[in-house]
Amino acid sequence: MSMYYNIGDKIVYPMHGAGIIEAIEEKEILGVKRKYYIMKMPLDDMRVMIPLDTIDGIGIRQVITQEEVQQVIQVLEADETNMPQNWNRRYRANMDRLKTGDIFEVAEVVKNLVLRDREKSLSTGERKILNNARQILLSEIILATDMSEEEVLATMERAIK
Repeated sequence: MSMYYNIGDKIVYPMHGAGIIEAIEEKEILGVKRKYYIMKMPLDDMRVMIPLDTIDGIGIRQVITQEEVQQVIQVLEADETNMPQNWNRRYRANMDRLKTGDIFEVAEVVKNLVLRDREKSLSTGERKILNNARQILLSEIILATDMSEEEVLATMERAIK
């Protein structure tokens, strides 16, 4: 069942984060005409083009509710979950979690990597994953709560002990 969104809808694009559909435009790229959602992200005023004909396969969904934000904070407050010791396996496991587009999985990645970083600093690859996951989490919580980037960052910091 296809789910279509309208201008003004707040959606999450897995691996990228959350944004607001600003426009639906037809563009010709490499000789192919397609319709695109133009999504404006709350961070850095960035815009992402999402082809309408791919949205079923990529797991786009609506932004979480206020109640779900509280559950995300609880995930951040919980203890570290077991991660593979082997960094390669851990990297893959974390990437797979991000690809799901599930905010609770993304929150797990953020929490685990922040705690790990405090213990012993992260490799460049893992730091990239952490930064990406943090941006994804940040963008969605900003849109779900209308808090500022600073407020959300402070809330996330406080939650991870």
